[in-house]
Amino acid sequence: MKKIGIMMLCLALPSLAHANERYTPGYAACMEEAGGVTVDMIDCIAEELAMQDARLNENYRALRESLSEERRQSLLQAQRLWIQYRDANCQFYATAGGTLARVSANECMLRETAERAQELDAMVGY
Repeated sequence: MKKIGIMMLCLALPSLAHANERYTPGYAACMEEAGGVTVDMIDCIAEELAMQDARLNENYRALRESLSEERRQSLLQAQRLWIQYRDANCQFYATAGGTLARVSANECMLRETAERAQELDAMVGY
């Protein structure tokens, strides 16, 4: 079980290292203030996730408006499949057990959402 915890931490660290590039400036400060306290870290992640989810939805709407009806349907199908993937992938992190698994699963949701928001933004006007 200890090996799983170490593995989950190793998977999360690269994401945290790139947090400044992907997330709002307040996220890193919030995580630093959390000081490794699980509940505080999860609160930071939840706050940032709400902002990134709003960004994702805004970018999705902007992209959708720039597409033909046929491409809109393709985007809708892709988005639904992406949500299924994100949820299943992040649930995998949650099943490792322990408090680190909760943090990793929540961080996974944040990372995947922020990356998708960025991806959709880059496609606007494609």
